[in-house]
Formats: sequence, structure tokens, C-alpha cells
Amino acid sequence: MPKKEPAFLMTECTQESFAFADHFSRRVVANFDGARMTSDGGGLLLRRTERKIRLLQRAAACFRDGRDPARVEHPVGEMLAQRIYGLALGYEDLNDHEQLRHDPLLAVLAGQRELQQPLAGKSTLNRMELTPAGAPAAAADRYHKISYSAEQLDALLVDIFLEAHTKPPAEMVLDLDVTDTPLHGEQEARFFHGYYGEYCYLPLYIFCGEHLLCARQRASNQDASAGALAEVERIVRQIRQCWPKVKITLRADSGFCREELMAWCEAQHVHYVFGLARNERLEAEIAALMAAAQSQHQQTQQAARVFGEFSYRTRKSWSRARRVVAKAEYLNKGPNPRFVVTSLSPTEWEARALYEQLYCARGEMENRIKEQLSLFADRMSTATLRTNQLRLYLSSLAYLLVHALRRLALAGTAWARAQVNTIRLRLLKIAAEVRLSARRICLRYPRAYPWKTLFAAAWWALRC
Repeated sequence: MPKKEPAFLMTECTQESFAFADHFSRRVVANFDGARMTSDGGGLLLRRTERKIRLLQRAAACFRDGRDPARVEHPVGEMLAQRIYGLALGYEDLNDHEQLRHDPLLAVLAGQRELQQPLAGKSTLNRMELTPAGAPAAAADRYHKISYSAEQLDALLVDIFLEAHTKPPAEMVLDLDVTDTPLHGEQEARFFHGYYGEYCYLPLYIFCGEHLLCARQRASNQDASAGALAEVERIVRQIRQCWPKVKITLRADSGFCREELMAWCEAQHVHYVFGLARNERLEAEIAALMAAAQSQHQQTQQAARVFGEFSYRTRKSWSRARRVVAKAEYLNKGPNPRFVVTSLSPTEWEARALYEQLYCARGEMENRIKEQLSLFADRMSTATLRTNQLRLYLSSLAYLLVHALRRLALAGTAWARAQVNTIRLRLLKIAAEVRLSARRICLRYPRAYPWKTLFAAAWWALRC
């Protein structure tokens, strides 16, 4: 007797009709046979946003295409648009594009003229990402002929930030932080990180508020601050070329409290406020403050904190004494001292305000990093560090696009502070029928869509 196959093996992957439980006397059947449908009808708002900030045209200018123009079916700009819109709309994997390439709305977003023709498939998109550094335009390798300029893409991130302001701000805070990107293969520069307990990359991010200024992919076998000075120098130089008088403050945790970074800031008139890892000397400096906090805690049985400041210099690593602000905090579980070092004077920021209002506000950057993960910035499955850096750039460009939508279209609405996942789910993921004619592309949205008012508000905000 032949062995009976498991049910999950008997179902073919090409199945397109599905029966569900009856609804009273009616059969319930679902079919993948809609004529021209899309599940991303709100993507037209992204397209309108992109035309305001001109992101894709400038991103494409950062790439060099060494293919024979007579044989090119999918230009670099179209493939970039396909990937960036795909990430913004929630499609992390190149495999997704084997079906998405037939989506009529994605073809509109990508700028394809002939909407009846499919977009680039997964293999073509993958080849765009794999050209090694320094490869000539007419490389002997027939498949890997598209390269990118990291310097131009870095500058583009800052340009978009500068253009988002109608006038120069009086001051700005640049937040620096790192996160871990787990690796599950044999990628180049793959190392085990003891703190995170896994093989990973250690990307460096720099934000100004919600604006992404730097996303640098790095190996994890180095200090958290490695390369930060070069990135800060580049960004500050570009900002000051446009806004020479703006006051700039760097803010980061103790992983960035390094002499070279602080000394550079002092020489370049850039302020800083960095976390400072505690040690016995620092704790001895605040012994009286901690005793006062403990006394308050014993009286109130509530967390107590007392602030102070003093001048401090390490025995070897620092070139000079610097202002340190201390938080002497006593909790139910015991003492919890914290320290920050800063170039800001007491007249600009007194101790308590500097710690609670300025330094602690850096926690908001964690939300920005979570948004990068919502755009699949942790999808680092290719072999080389350079290729994985390109994937990080693509996720960063997708973030710029969604953030511009939030900034330009949702200001003043209930979604003005909504995160990427919320915007995608409620504003972009709209089922729609796409009707094509010789003169029109018409999308028909469902009448029951619950956020029509906010969709209309976004459209009106982007109309000019």
C-alpha cells in the first residue's frame, strides 16, 4: 500500500482558490483572481511625497551603470524605486518581488512607462546590489556592473535634512548610538559580540531629532565609537557650509566618551554631553550627595535623587579636566549613581536640567532605531560588508521617504508622531482595484476604509 502523504505536502503552492466555513446558507470561497488589484493603494501618497523631496532621482545619481544601454530593460532608477518603495510598503525580501513585479501600482511608483510589462525580478535586483568596490564600469563580470558611491549617498542623507528646514535653526543636537544586527551566515566581517551574545554587525546611527544623518555598517570587533569622529566631522562640515552659525551639540552614551571625540569638539566649537562610566573615583566625589539621597529615601520610601557637579580628569586618557554632572540616586534596591561629562557651562545648563532634560532625551533615539528595523535595516544576508552597507542605505532611503510623508503630510493630525509601522498599516496598506485606460490610471479604494479623513488631509497637505 503506498504511503499517504501528509496534508501539508498535498497542497500545491500554485493553489489560488480557498474554501472557508459557510456563512449560514452561503458558501465562502476566496480566489486570487482579481483583475488588477493592489494591497498598497496608499503608496500614491509616498509617490507624491517623493516628488516633493526628489529623493529617488538623486539616489539614482549616486550609482554608476556599466551595462550596455541597448540591452538594459530595467534602468537603475527604476530598480532603486522598486526596492525603496517595496521596503517602505513592508516587503523585506528580494523573493517578494517575483510576484510584486506584476503589481500595477508598484509599476506606477517605480516609474515604469509600460504598465503591462513586469518590473525587475529578484535576480536582476540582486545583481544590482552585488558589484564589488572599485569594479570598473566595463567589468569582465557580465552580471555585476552596477556600483554605488557611498560618499554621495552619505551626503544625500544630510542634504535631505538641510532641505527640510525653511530657515536655519539656532541650535541642534546630534544623537549618536549603535545597535546590533544579528548575522546567521558566514558574512564578511562577522564576529561574536560578548555584550549582545551573538554574531552580529554593529551599525552606527546619527540622528538629529527624527532626521537620519548617518547609517554606517560596521564589524562588531571594535569599540562602539570606532569611526564616529570621521562621521561627525563630515556631517558637521556639511551642515556648517549651509548654516555657519548654528550651535551644534553631540549627545551619546558612555560608549562615545572618548578623548579624541571630546578634544575635536572643543577645537571645533561643537558642544557635547556624553555618558561617563562610573568608577571608584567618581563615586567618591559624590559620597555626600549619595548620603543625602539615601536619607531622603529612608524618610519617604520613594526613589530619591540629588544632583551635583565637579571638575574631573582621568589619570591617563583625558588631556584636560572637564565638567562632570552627577546624579546621586537611591532606589529600593540601593544606590544608582550616574554621570555625564559635558562642555556646556553651568550658566547654559544647570546640573539637574542638563541631566533630566537634555541628556535623558537621547532615549527618543531608540524609537528611531526601532523604525529602521521596521524598514528591515537588519536584513543583512548577503556575503560582503559593502553589499550589506548598500542594503542599509536602501532601508535608510525608505526611512527618509516615510519620514518625509509624516513630516509634510501628517503634521497637525493624530498621526503626526505615528511610527513607520502605524503609517504603513493604516495609510499605505489600502486594498485597491487598479483600472488602466489610454488616458487614465484609476484606483478604486474600498468604501469601508476607516481613515478617509486622514487620507484626505495627507493628500491636501501634499497637493502643492
